[in-house]
Amino acid sequence: MKVLIVEDNKILSDNIKDYLEAKWIDSKQLFSGENVNYELSSTNYDLVILDLGLPTIDGIEVCNRIRNVGNNIPVLMLTSRNTINDKIAGFKSWSDDYLTKPFEYSELLMRIYALTKRGFSLKWNIIKLYDLEVDVERRKVLKDWEEIELTNIEANLLIYLLQNKWQVMTKENLLEKVWWEYDAFNMTRTLDIHIWYLRKKLWKDLIETIRWIWYTIN
Repeated sequence: MKVLIVEDNKILSDNIKDYLEAKWIDSKQLFSGENVNYELSSTNYDLVILDLGLPTIDGIEVCNRIRNVGNNIPVLMLTSRNTINDKIAGFKSWSDDYLTKPFEYSELLMRIYALTKRGFSLKWNIIKLYDLEVDVERRKVLKDWEEIELTNIEANLLIYLLQNKWQVMTKENLLEKVWWEYDAFNMTRTLDIHIWYLRKKLWKDLIETIRWIWYTIN
């Protein structure tokens, strides 16, 4: 996962970056809103953390500019303003969530996970690949018109891989998107086991392993 932090308070921005990177979330910092659209167009981000009270261009205008170019990336607005009118103004700018300063970093993390998971879950309703058809909303999987029973985790993993088919995905990325966490020893083994079950239930060449580090859908 990669997050863009747009916050003019350098101490707070540095603290957010340090916390996210401790949770295996890559991040980049901007301290004003002028170059946000350029940054989003040049780098693939999963979410924007956006301060409402930015200098020169405030967060509402920055969010409007993001939406005006057709970018639907999740935006989490940060602000010290906590009146209902401030919150309404934030949501009118098409931000996806609103967090009032000061905040607990654990809550920030949970909101990031919720927003990014929502984004991949609703990306498409029906996904088709060869003789495989997946209903994303119902988590229903058909192979040759026969329903295949998958666990919820198996279904989420398959859906994310299919939504990013032919892209090479690291184990860390899959764990972040499907399990919302990354533990180098325990979770990677869990991931490998779920990949094995998917191959067994569908077909063995569906998911390719590359150098024991990456996975991709063929």
